[in-house]
Amino acid sequence: MADYIASPRDWVREQVETYESSGGTQGTTLRDTGLPVIVVTNKGNKTGAIRKTPLMRVKDGNNYVLVGSVGGAPKNPVWVYNLRTDANVEVQDEAEVHTMRVREVPDGPERTRLWDISVEAFPPYAEYQGRTARKIPVFLAEPA
Repeated sequence: MADYIASPRDWVREQVETYESSGGTQGTTLRDTGLPVIVVTNKGNKTGAIRKTPLMRVKDGNNYVLVGSVGGAPKNPVWVYNLRTDANVEVQDEAEVHTMRVREVPDGPERTRLWDISVEAFPPYAEYQGRTARKIPVFLAEPA
């Protein structure tokens, strides 16, 4: 099994540690917002190491929508490149852990629908898209 490399960002590392060590009963909301998050586990595209990222919980039926916003930063988050390299992920939603496969959703009606669901779940996504020239990537995680 590959080694786990924790995020260099303190808040990300601490949130993942709290989420996992509590079995998904604590650390399940984004900092002070009260909005629900999931933890996505994937493989690093360069190191092959296990990486874990808290993301907003955006549900579409049994699927999860993963939005690569980074607050509207000019570059994609590293996990976007990880998912483009290896589509196999685990999604922890509170106490439930799901083995899933992701696919990036290209422009079109499906992406528009998933983007709208995402903005409804976390309204700042619309503002984030306005801050950056890049098209914020949208992935759909589906049961494997």
